[in-house]
Amino acid sequence: MFMTAIVRENALVESLVRALPRSSLQRNGVGESDAELVRLPGSDLLLAITNDAIVEEIETGLYRDPYLIGWVTVVASASDLAAVGADPVGILLSQTLPRHPAPAFLDRLQQGVRDACTACGIAVLGGDTNHSDRLHMESAAVGTVPANEALLRSGCRPGDRLFASAPLGLGSAYAFEVLTSPEHEPTVPFLPVARLREGRLLRRFATSCMDTSDGALATLDEIMRRSSVGVMLDRPVDDLLHPAARQTASAAGLPPWTLLAGPHGEFELVFSIPSDRCVAFLRAASRTGWYPVHLGEARVLPGLELGPHDGCMSLDTGAIRNLAGEASADVGRFVEELLMLEGAAYAGD
Repeated sequence: MFMTAIVRENALVESLVRALPRSSLQRNGVGESDAELVRLPGSDLLLAITNDAIVEEIETGLYRDPYLIGWVTVVASASDLAAVGADPVGILLSQTLPRHPAPAFLDRLQQGVRDACTACGIAVLGGDTNHSDRLHMESAAVGTVPANEALLRSGCRPGDRLFASAPLGLGSAYAFEVLTSPEHEPTVPFLPVARLREGRLLRRFATSCMDTSDGALATLDEIMRRSSVGVMLDRPVDDLLHPAARQTASAAGLPPWTLLAGPHGEFELVFSIPSDRCVAFLRAASRTGWYPVHLGEARVLPGLELGPHDGCMSLDTGAIRNLAGEASADVGRFVEELLMLEGAAYAGD
């Protein structure tokens, strides 16, 4: 294993599924892809299946607007389809609603679901509705992908170039604002999109892909682990950030890289392209009006290193992921311990 720290969430998942039956038709290993990939007998297509629940975000107060809750319920699972390059078929929607919801609340919630489905070009195939003391939203997305073109988190090789589908850090900026100023309405424009069109284009070029739902550094960490590579971010982190994330870091006096470290992401795609395919890929992307953000290069040397513009700092991304799990919604503690990690992170220390 290349990363310094064992990621406790990964270890928990592996322990939970160890004794569970696996299908002989399944093409991906545990945690190897954003969606599960199942061979369809007699077909050259794989079935892509995934599910995501919006629970912690509601309980911590991160999502308060019912429209946003409905929207992200759809986007979270649709984004997993995008990360494997799938063509969407539809979603199953599970809604556990408060026992006596206000009609206006339900209207906003369902409007968010409907508008996100329209934006993703995806239909609601069915689902389940229940009542409880707490709101719980979940969607399961289904799609198909050609068997020889499915994208995995593994497959990145030294020399591959790393890209993001758009600037990063918006999810962290939104979470930082909401959780540090819960009495105010958020000003960070957070309404993420599922990059389904971009994922389909990546089937022709990418060697690995994952979405940033858990944050940019967590995504890079997972790609590095699955592919046994390291990554050098050879551009200033400031250039990689969404303008709102850059502004949040500046206003809070935080190093720009910390806006990549938060566990709440923005559902962009991070992916690797072989260097000899980069020109063709970028031309194909530009023809669709898409201009991906170049992040850096995969390399043999383990770990994640920031470039000269950011002090050539080596980050223990596994430790950062564990810290995010421990701190939960305590932003102050998370930032404090993140900055303590920075003190021992410079290359050669």
